[in-house]
Amino acid sequence: MSTFLGMPATPPRSPYGTGNLRGGRTFPQAAHDELRNEQLRRNLGRATHTIRAKRIAVTGELPDWEELRDAGAAIKTDTMNRLPELLERLERKVTERGGTVHWARDGVEANEIVTRLVRATGSSDVIKVKSMATQETGLNEHLESAGITPYETDLAELIVQLAHDRPSHILVPAIHRNRDEIRQIFLDHIPGVDPGLDNVPAHLAAAARAYLREKFMTTRVAVSGANFGIAETGTLSVVESEGNGRMCLTLPDTLITVMGIEKVLPRYQDLEVFLQLLPRSSTGERMNPYTSMWTGVTPGDGPQDFHLVLLDNGRTAALADRIGREALNCIRCSACLNVCPVYERAGGHAYGSTYPGPIGAVLTPQLAGMHAAKDDPNSSLPYASSLCGACFDACPVKIDIPSLLVELRHQNTEEAGTTAEKLAMKAAATVMRNPKLYTAAQKAASLSRAVGVGGRDRTISRLPAPLDGWSDSRDTAAPPTRSFRSWLASAEGAATMRAAAEEGARRTADDRTGGERTADNRTADDWTSGDRTADNRTAGERTDAERTDGDRTADDLTEGDHQEEQ
Repeated sequence: MSTFLGMPATPPRSPYGTGNLRGGRTFPQAAHDELRNEQLRRNLGRATHTIRAKRIAVTGELPDWEELRDAGAAIKTDTMNRLPELLERLERKVTERGGTVHWARDGVEANEIVTRLVRATGSSDVIKVKSMATQETGLNEHLESAGITPYETDLAELIVQLAHDRPSHILVPAIHRNRDEIRQIFLDHIPGVDPGLDNVPAHLAAAARAYLREKFMTTRVAVSGANFGIAETGTLSVVESEGNGRMCLTLPDTLITVMGIEKVLPRYQDLEVFLQLLPRSSTGERMNPYTSMWTGVTPGDGPQDFHLVLLDNGRTAALADRIGREALNCIRCSACLNVCPVYERAGGHAYGSTYPGPIGAVLTPQLAGMHAAKDDPNSSLPYASSLCGACFDACPVKIDIPSLLVELRHQNTEEAGTTAEKLAMKAAATVMRNPKLYTAAQKAASLSRAVGVGGRDRTISRLPAPLDGWSDSRDTAAPPTRSFRSWLASAEGAATMRAAAEEGARRTADDRTGGERTADNRTADDWTSGDRTADNRTAGERTDAERTDGDRTADDLTEGDHQEEQ
């Protein structure tokens, strides 16, 4: 009797309809509206140019910057190759130091685990450190539905939360807002704010600080993400610029960290590489103002109840993709967003995902899939790129984002089934394989000019469906009145080719006549040492038979010759 264990199945992706890994519209539809927002484009242009200039300055200071990038890429690749082993080691080390590890297969399960842990403390409030993982799962919305109020403590995240908005950048979630907009948000949504608040950045920060201070001092539960988790020691790390993270990681009684499984690193020493790569690539700083690290629970110091939630949510599915797994190397620095011409104009909301920009166009389809439903908006993300390669040049761990986008486009085409584009390509292949059909098609295209296609400027400004998407943004050259093949077969073409052949032959003959000199018409300047005859060779060039004793110099004498002279 035999037992059939079944065939290996593809790991599950993030469940459809949960979290924030899929927008309601395709990228072209969403970008069409965002491009009309002139204020958004000004805000994005100013912010990305500033960060980009700072990054170039600080990376240029390091003579070994490229070696650091190579090291970062090698460490992350090694991590992905050993991920199950490293995660088990991380769990063991965290547990040894008094922490509790939870495994979440998807965002739904992660949200339920966090909600259960918060309820167990009896608290109805939580303070939060900026966390991409909890944005991905939609934790805030889930907590609110359970009667628990989350308070974002990162300034940009606070702005987004108060405005009931969505983040539009990995590093600077409120990059799409300017100071006047932020001032109005604070006046409308922060209780007790000074009505005379102006738009000076220091005054805006002070208003946020006063609002958050009470939350830091009175809330007993904090939720954080993690930039890195060290398998060797069980250490977790968060890097930030405002100090709010330090407050959340030290003051509450309970700390719950939600970390994507790809954030693990093998050794503590690996932080040496990433704490140089990350700040320079993200904020253009030499180092983070605040780098917090904690290992389990320390009696009498910091939170006394620590929980680590390891989140999959499609990461294992991405890991199973031989090519796409490279996207998991991302350290969330946002350097690719700041150099991307598409992101700079369309903004982060057009991507519909927690992860915008070039890396989001790769990572989101990997985590949530591209064909979970009919006309899945994620299937448009791999096309949200000009493939200029700037993102690859900027990435601190050398993720080849353009190649990954091309691969996702290939996968999308393979999964799409029969489409108008596929039918058009098959028809074109059939025509090009058959010379008679190809000639007939050329004649038909030429006849279109006779009925006025192309007009005076010889361009077609509007193509019929389904080709109208092409002509929406560019003109198409009208077909010529005659094809090259028909012209070549005509008397005019034959005469032109004969004249060209005669001209080529004449020039070849002229070149030969001018370049070939005979021995009779050479001048003294034409003679080289190789042309010399035995009569004008130097003594050193003559053979032994031609030399006389007087021709020999001391340099010509061999050891045997010296003995004869002696």
